[in-house]
Amino acid sequence: MFPELFKLGPITLYSYGVLLAVSYLVGLKLAMARAKQRNLDAARVLDLGIYIIVAALVGAKLLLLVVDFDHYRNNPGELLALARSGGVFYGGLILAVAVAFWYIARHKMPFWSTCDVFAPGIALGHVTGRLGCFAAGCCYGRPTDAPWGVIFTDPLAAANVGTPLGIRLHPTQLYEAGAELLILAFLLATERRGRPFAGRTFWLYMFLYAVSRYIIEIYRGDPRGVVPFLDISTSQFISLILGPLSLIMLLWLSRVLPTSPQETRHRRRAAA
Repeated sequence: MFPELFKLGPITLYSYGVLLAVSYLVGLKLAMARAKQRNLDAARVLDLGIYIIVAALVGAKLLLLVVDFDHYRNNPGELLALARSGGVFYGGLILAVAVAFWYIARHKMPFWSTCDVFAPGIALGHVTGRLGCFAAGCCYGRPTDAPWGVIFTDPLAAANVGTPLGIRLHPTQLYEAGAELLILAFLLATERRGRPFAGRTFWLYMFLYAVSRYIIEIYRGDPRGVVPFLDISTSQFISLILGPLSLIMLLWLSRVLPTSPQETRHRRRAAA
């Protein structure tokens, strides 16, 4: 793990910040490429991508504030630390989706097709983002005797995010990066198969991420909020809502939306 890439005088370049920036750039790059293939307005898609990035940053920190509200209420001086923290991914995802829905509707873009354009980009960006978590030592796992467990040793990680040092832990950051990579591959491999309809890729991503996140949360060891009456983490609670919702949306959209002409032409060319 390398929380710091290097120091240049008073300036410190942190691994997490660099990889987080890379995650947004690669995700947006993939979305732009997919938008071009679908003849969507490139300028609108780029603007939407920027809105999504800003909303994701703000939403992740807001949910962290909600989850750890008692801590920040009792330690108001640490509110400034929110600017340096990555936050909670689900918070960023929820606010980014809400802002994207508003932007798409306002500018009368093809609604679910535009959402489909961005879904694989979210997965790709999340892969890089979790590698940043691994480098920083945050989002760490529970103690384990598994041979693939990792031992963090950098005191900076312990000071910044409370990472336990010298203890073999589940590499939950890598679990999630690997899960997102598999989801990305699955989305791209199956997008043209079966009966494509607008919104399928987006909601399939939501469902697969909800399932994978719920499972990975079992192995997380960092404090991240608990839903008292269920004794599960905040992210698991959101997954329990998002998973069924995604299945309902997939079923509903498959019945109310016909296969798009673009998808039909693509399948005819592939068959020829």
